Amino acid sequence: MTNLTGKTALVTGGSRGIGAAIARRLAAEGANVAITYTQGAAAAAEVVSAIEGAGGHAIAIQADAADAKAVTGAVEKAVSTFGRLDVLVNNAGTAIPKPFEETTLDEMDRVIDINLRGVFVATQAALRHLQDGGRIITIGSSVGERLAVPGLVAYAATKGAVKMFTQGLSREVGIRGITVNNVQPGPIDTELNPASGDWATPQIAGTALKRYGHVEDIAAMVAFVAGPEASYITGANLTVDGGTNA
Repeated sequence: MTNLTGKTALVTGGSRGIGAAIARRLAAEGANVAITYTQGAAAAAEVVSAIEGAGGHAIAIQADAADAKAVTGAVEKAVSTFGRLDVLVNNAGTAIPKPFEETTLDEMDRVIDINLRGVFVATQAALRHLQDGGRIITIGSSVGERLAVPGLVAYAATKGAVKMFTQGLSREVGIRGITVNNVQPGPIDTELNPASGDWATPQIAGTALKRYGHVEDIAAMVAFVAGPEASYITGANLTVDGGTNA
């Protein structure tokens, strides 16, 4: 018997990187898992196949986090497939690294629509179905509290907003035993931010551990917060950053 047996989790942006690791870990904990993806159906199918190959149950749903109708539809699809919803992981996110002065309005809108508006829409849709005692977990960022490198101003602003959204919402839904938490990764080795990439050197220098983290580090924190032992943790911003913000 694992911590999430009989539960259903929806992970937005779950086809690669941190989202895929979260989906696999929640499935390993016993949850039925629905993931969303924007592009890359093959990658999403690989995540589903890996979960099913390990004896779990999963589905992939195409839904751009910036498309409110698609996001709402993904929540409905997860519920109709598995019969319930217990955990929402708002993982879908994007960054467009460049100096703020050079950032276009379209680029700003894209970052806001996915990182903030998408979280609002998915959470509101999920709350209509979320079981009492459920979990809402958002993947924020350590730069939502402290930004030490240039080029991420708009991104950091959205992650700071998610931090306050988490704290505020936790007050509204706590009466139902629903917890709302924000997991804030630091430098994590992913396709979008590889440990061997051009941006890696200053990020590594900024950590206390002098290395990147792994996607499994974030998945482990999400699994803990999603589980029964974290029932008294809510409104928290849980930083997993190798000491970047120390």
